[in-house]
Amino acid sequence: MDSYFYNMLTPDEQVHLSYLPTIPNLLNKIEADYSNLPAITEDKETITYNTLIDNIGRRRQFIESLNLPLGSTIAVFERNSRDAIELFLAIMSAGYVVNMLPSQLAGPALSGSIRKFNAKAMFIREEFVPVAKAAGVSIPTYSSKSTGDEYAPCCSEVNKDTVAAIYFTGGTTGMPKGVILTHGNIMRGGYNGIFRPGCETGKDRYITFLPFSHVFGSIRGLLSCLYTGSHIFTCTDMKMGVGSIPFIKPTCLVLVPGLCEIILGLAKLQGEAFLGGCLKTIIAGAANVPPRLIGDLDKFGISVLQGYGLTESSNLVSGNADYREKPESVGRIYPEQEAKLVNGELWLKGDHIFQGYYGDPGKTKECFEGEWFKTGDLARFDDEGFLYIVGRIKNLIILDNGENVSPESIEDMFYRNPLIKDCLVQKVEKNGSSILGIQILPNTPAFANASQNEIEEKINLIVQEANSKLPTYMQLRDVVVRTTDFKRSGSMKILRNQN
Repeated sequence: MDSYFYNMLTPDEQVHLSYLPTIPNLLNKIEADYSNLPAITEDKETITYNTLIDNIGRRRQFIESLNLPLGSTIAVFERNSRDAIELFLAIMSAGYVVNMLPSQLAGPALSGSIRKFNAKAMFIREEFVPVAKAAGVSIPTYSSKSTGDEYAPCCSEVNKDTVAAIYFTGGTTGMPKGVILTHGNIMRGGYNGIFRPGCETGKDRYITFLPFSHVFGSIRGLLSCLYTGSHIFTCTDMKMGVGSIPFIKPTCLVLVPGLCEIILGLAKLQGEAFLGGCLKTIIAGAANVPPRLIGDLDKFGISVLQGYGLTESSNLVSGNADYREKPESVGRIYPEQEAKLVNGELWLKGDHIFQGYYGDPGKTKECFEGEWFKTGDLARFDDEGFLYIVGRIKNLIILDNGENVSPESIEDMFYRNPLIKDCLVQKVEKNGSSILGIQILPNTPAFANASQNEIEEKINLIVQEANSKLPTYMQLRDVVVRTTDFKRSGSMKILRNQN
């Protein structure tokens, strides 16, 4: 037993919060343990866990009435609503495979996704119906509010090896793919998410900022919350959700660093009252978490606990409760998982690892060596077992002299500086040669009333200082100080292929 994580729980909670291998097991637990506690609030209407369980059972009856073969894929095209939560849980507990579609999908991408993952039916939010019609979606579609008249029990054939969900990902080789996760996979990810200092069952309030189509949003942002009997406030619109923080008074949030920056900026602008007075913890991930950001939020009494995970690992692989002492680490490996480094690449093994890429055995084979999943991430461990991600193999820059450079290893030097908000190291073609360049987005509030020229002068001095510590071949010869934000992915990661 790894005491690092289990010691975060009281002895009673260590027994009470044991690993559950299936979604039906989880639903049985929350019905027995949290029945009368508030479960979900949406538009000022709150339902208890008892009502949630009943709603899910009625959803299952409707799903079973469709007479689809068990194991069929059912798509859900919704926002982060109560309907989405109930469908997510009902589809899996009825013995079907859920595919949560990103709400921003346009017509061609929607129809392409349905074909790619062979969905047999789709539940859709009313406002998205025109998108589906324009896309010519041919499978049966149903309102996301559809429900049966009676309660249907969970499917008795579901076990830990039953496929539960298909998630979108860029994978370890770059192209969008579908990651197949079993009940055992996602429940291990949900269980990992319960470990944090100060966790008390039935006490926390969360806002569902991150999309359920992403594992970080649906596993840590939803399943881990259900595991601990938390009160979940749905967020169908991110801007409105951020504005609701002072009124909802969340105790814990699951965020990407970009959202942390927005909330920090509003707290600095409007004062500490904006945070509601109860927010003590932010679970941050899906992108690099700058130490500066951790330090700034710590001043507001908020612990930023960053971690590491992939869609292929059911989200959570490691977590860091020692954020002050080791702000650059993504933490220790969670219990019941194995990790090792092979030529600097992080390999993982355990019941959290996915089953393969949907319809793509070739890509699946590429990323496995026996039972070990090759993450594609370059990493290191310190003497205390804390993990540090130092780059992506696919992001390595090969220079004209044959040297390989991990851009992330250089970027990390700049993220330690409170004057820098974000940065991007790239290979730049100049005068017929390949050199390394960097684009920097300044942390403008830290510059007070400085002019753009003064900001650029300071940034160039920071680059010069960094170059003095780098080998000649890694030094940055081209500097761009940005006045606009970087292009970003849906999870707010900086896209590397940009000017």
